[in-house]
Amino acid sequence: MKRKKVTKTLIILILLFNGELLQERVELLVEMNAYECLDFADKHRETIATYKSGHYYLNDGRGTIQGFIC
Repeated sequence: MKRKKVTKTLIILILLFNGELLQERVELLVEMNAYECLDFADKHRETIATYKSGHYYLNDGRGTIQGFIC
């Protein structure tokens, strides 16, 4: 039987306004496959950022979201 690959961590790539690139880790409460993780990432992005002018700007004013790694 083939085992389903799961992830326990979401990494958010953030570009700060000073040019620094951060990788912020979000520990997932339940194991998810990659598709579930990316769905979660989309919902999480809507919570922590606001879309304007073609970018997702963090609500805390630090910078923009550049992507996700599951």
